[in-house]
Amino acid sequence: MAMTGDVLGFTAGTAAAGVKDGKPTRTDVALIASDRTCTAAGVFTTNQVIAAPCVVTRRHLEQGRLRAIVVNSGNANACTGEQGERHAVMMARAAAQRIGCDPYEVAVASTGVIGVPLPVERIMKAVKGIGLRPGEWGDVAKAIMTTDTKPKSIGVDVPLSSGTVHLRGVAKGAGMIHPNMATMLAFVMTDADVDVEALQRFTRHAAGRTFNAISVDGDTSTNDTLLVIANGASGVKPRGDDLAQFANALEGVCETLAKEIVADGEGVTKVFEVIVRGAASAEDARRAARTITTSNLVKTAIHGSDPNWGRILAAAGRSGAKVDQSCASVRIGEVVVFASGTPLPLDRDAVRRVFDRAEVPIEVDLGLGTDAARAWGTDLSAEYVRINAEYTT
Repeated sequence: MAMTGDVLGFTAGTAAAGVKDGKPTRTDVALIASDRTCTAAGVFTTNQVIAAPCVVTRRHLEQGRLRAIVVNSGNANACTGEQGERHAVMMARAAAQRIGCDPYEVAVASTGVIGVPLPVERIMKAVKGIGLRPGEWGDVAKAIMTTDTKPKSIGVDVPLSSGTVHLRGVAKGAGMIHPNMATMLAFVMTDADVDVEALQRFTRHAAGRTFNAISVDGDTSTNDTLLVIANGASGVKPRGDDLAQFANALEGVCETLAKEIVADGEGVTKVFEVIVRGAASAEDARRAARTITTSNLVKTAIHGSDPNWGRILAAAGRSGAKVDQSCASVRIGEVVVFASGTPLPLDRDAVRRVFDRAEVPIEVDLGLGTDAARAWGTDLSAEYVRINAEYTT
């Protein structure tokens, strides 16, 4: 995949509505629009305390077709009662009026503080005045940020035998990142012509291998949303091997965005990748890898460069996966610390040097089968505590 200029048929724009405090000092509303109806797929939070925009967008997505996505930062519109759903519908109507489509063709997303009424009138006014232009993805990525320190955006060209298609992805997320679907917010636009059934299948698969494999703090948000929309403006309808190549490209875009989210996690100084091999099943591999990435003991050991490698194997052992320590091995970077059930002489300085890196590789072989999985996690710092202790103040 190579970097691309832009996807065809899409425009976008942003506005400053003062969503959080009434002061329009930064852009906090974005609108993404297609010049034609798109096939659409989505995956949403599994949190039973689900935000109003997720409820509304799931309902709109039942028809499998969208024209636009409207999103605000600064307020999650979650735990806001019946008025929250009305406000999400009002956002959809404002966006529909702006581009000239049915409100049911508009997806709504929000991110920010939970439990605060949405200032929907300010948002609607901002949406109606947004100027839409091609190539505004950097501005969209900035407008949807909350505690993120940098925007997250990627574009790729995918040359196929039937022609070239383009994908553009934007995302936000830094805290409350332990998705069971996607990240807090992620949107992928493509000008490929893809049937809705295939698009939904590819989206779920990509989410499972990327956004569902990251964790910053173990908290699954009320607002997690991944949307993928395809407008067919390229005139290219992938089939056969081309369709598989498109699916791989979609997963690649999602993986890049997922890694950017982890690297930009609240208070993060290090990112670690866990590869679990030799599991008895794919689900066991996934469980073990994700449990290691969410272990506070592992996260703090990595933060302090403490060569306490036993925490890694202990986390795998409590994950619910089948684990037999007599068969297991653990590698930290280039250093094997545990091999086939036996601890090796520990070179503490060598392990510390690996933990000192900004990117820390960890591999666990359970020795029980052939299945494998990857997951990405972060260290846990005092800065994370400070950010979240002061979030609303």
